[in-house]
Amino acid sequence: MSVEPRSWLFIPGDSEKKLAKAAHCGADAVIIDLEDSVAASAKADARAMASGYLASASADGPALWVRINPLGSPECLADVAAIVAHSPSGLVLPKCEGPEDVERLGDLIAKAGGGEEIAIHAIATETPRAVFRLSGFAEKPVQRLAALSWGAEDLAAAIGASGNRHADGSFHDLFRQARTMALLAARAAGVQPVDTLHADFRDEEGLRRSSVRARAEGFTGRLAIHPAQVAIINEAFMPTAEEIDWAGRIVAAFAESPDAGTIGIEGKMIDRPHLDQATKLLARAAAFN
Repeated sequence: MSVEPRSWLFIPGDSEKKLAKAAHCGADAVIIDLEDSVAASAKADARAMASGYLASASADGPALWVRINPLGSPECLADVAAIVAHSPSGLVLPKCEGPEDVERLGDLIAKAGGGEEIAIHAIATETPRAVFRLSGFAEKPVQRLAALSWGAEDLAAAIGASGNRHADGSFHDLFRQARTMALLAARAAGVQPVDTLHADFRDEEGLRRSSVRARAEGFTGRLAIHPAQVAIINEAFMPTAEEIDWAGRIVAAFAESPDAGTIGIEGKMIDRPHLDQATKLLARAAAFN
């Protein structure tokens, strides 16, 4: 991925109607889902439908990803074999329990004839074991890994929790910890950190507020479960006009004094890390304009 997607929209792989709208949904990345949104009896049909969609999709639309079934499931090998033949942007790996799982999927992609351009987006906190193994992503580079996100719903089910949020909408401490660890693991691995979904797609204000906060904390994109969430997420993960102006001033100041280590702007000491951050912010703003 040359540009990190802001919005990652799930679309059920067995819904011809919803797949037909994918190209114009506004999301930066579409995830054709073969896992949770597809009943066991419909897995084969969903796989065939997803393959057909990928074969005929236009290159002008959003980046196309496919969430396969978990490693070790009866459907996984068939998913990989059917999907990689059509060279999607990548595969989304659910129930990932550490970098070794990503490497295993990478091997399956290669054995199925998939090129090196097929990336992997790992959902890496859906089991208790997965949370403990997040630190492994900081140990060494993982081939094909392009993004890492976290999941609150599956983790709640795995530990037997009756819920994962307080009455005010904030996550319980355990889930906040998993979220923070996933963000740090992604940054340590040098891949995109993607925040989890906002389950209530009618709660536009809650989605907007939490997405703005997620970007401030370091996430650069978010999962979505409904097309109505896409525009809100896209806006929330874009730099504001004030941020763009400030970043431009930082870049301009260092351009005038290229040998400076620090520069004072409006009484604030700005150093090289600030320049790097400003440069990345301007590049991201330009990429989506």
